[in-house]
Amino acid sequence: MEQNILLGTEGGLWTLRGDVLEPVEEFAAREVTALARDGARTWAVVDGRAVWATDDGNVWRQHASIGGLAATCVAPTTAGLLLGTEQAHLLRLVDGTFVRVESFETVDGREQWHTPWGDPADVRSISVAPDGTIHVNVHVGGVVRSRDGGTSWTPTVDIEADVHQVLAHPTRPDVVLAAAYDGFGLSRDGGDAWEFLTDGMHAHYARAVAVAGDSVLVSTSTGPRGRRAALYRKPLDGTAPFARCHDRLPWFDDNIDTACLEAAGAVAVFGTEDGRVFRSLDGGVRWALVTKGMPAVRCVSLG
Repeated sequence: MEQNILLGTEGGLWTLRGDVLEPVEEFAAREVTALARDGARTWAVVDGRAVWATDDGNVWRQHASIGGLAATCVAPTTAGLLLGTEQAHLLRLVDGTFVRVESFETVDGREQWHTPWGDPADVRSISVAPDGTIHVNVHVGGVVRSRDGGTSWTPTVDIEADVHQVLAHPTRPDVVLAAAYDGFGLSRDGGDAWEFLTDGMHAHYARAVAVAGDSVLVSTSTGPRGRRAALYRKPLDGTAPFARCHDRLPWFDDNIDTACLEAAGAVAVFGTEDGRVFRSLDGGVRWALVTKGMPAVRCVSLG
């Protein structure tokens, strides 16, 4: 079956089916910053102020508006749709309205959450494991975990690891991945213990991570401003080092950012700040440029 790819940008939403790229008219000239799949349904955060959804990929409608702080990420869970926001809050969609998840306000160590530039920390990514465990990445605040649908939360990785994305493995509940200042983070016990790997990488600063079949893909650069950014690949299991994905992939000036890299089975896709989109059909071994000249890519989703 042909893979349907959604591309959220600073200037609209596009669908990519095969090599056919089409805009979604409802979002013309609007910024789409987060996408999430929930079975046949796809959720989108628009302008940080509204959540839209489609059940068939053709008709979109707004489900709820977002007051106060802007939304940063979205994730469907068994306890309802969760939304991460600026200043590190979680909201849950209840009867068409977003309400604050109060239990998240009292996470141990919350008073230590920070940013290097002095602003409050944000919720940067949310990922849900196959057993329903919710992993929330706060930047900078580590990763916190809930095994009871958000009733209670436990800190996991050290805050100073400076995580930029958390990703629960799609089929292995105990495997949790992270892209962080310290490199590629891996936990094989649901987040209780972590190791950070950089073997084979030219730099340790990682911004995005994806699982492509039996392999993991990680974007890495020399720092927050990008500067010689690249995509790396390695088997998830075993001790093999990372190898740079160089088939038709150059070095990039900007980071391949959180939410801009995704994989499903053997198909992987990522978008860049300068409006290019690359796709692999074999788990990240070979790549092809599928479009360029788009507005800055903010998020991608495969379905």
